[in-house]
Amino acid sequence: MVRVPLTPQERERGRRLGEVLRDARGARSMTSVAAAVDMPVETLRKIESGRVPTPAFFTVAALAAELTLPLRDLVEACEACEPAVDEPRSRTA
Repeated sequence: MVRVPLTPQERERGRRLGEVLRDARGARSMTSVAAAVDMPVETLRKIESGRVPTPAFFTVAALAAELTLPLRDLVEACEACEPAVDEPRSRTA
C-alpha cells in the first residue's frame, strides 16, 4: 500500500493537536503522562511536537482521558486547521 503524503492542513492539525495536548499536560512531566497511558515517552514527545501528525484515535483518546481533556474540546481546537472548503482527496495511489 502506498501512503499518500499529508497535506499542509493535516500537518498543521497535527501540530495543533500536539500543542493542545502539551498545554493540557501543564506541569506534569511527559514521563508521568506517558506511563499513565502505557506509551513510550518518545511517542508522546513526537505527538506533542507534531512529528506524528496523525496518531491513532485510541492513543489520542487515552491521552485526553488522562489529561481530563474532553475529546470535543480537542476536536474544536483542531478544527481551525481545516480548509474552508472541503475538497475530496483520493486515498489511493
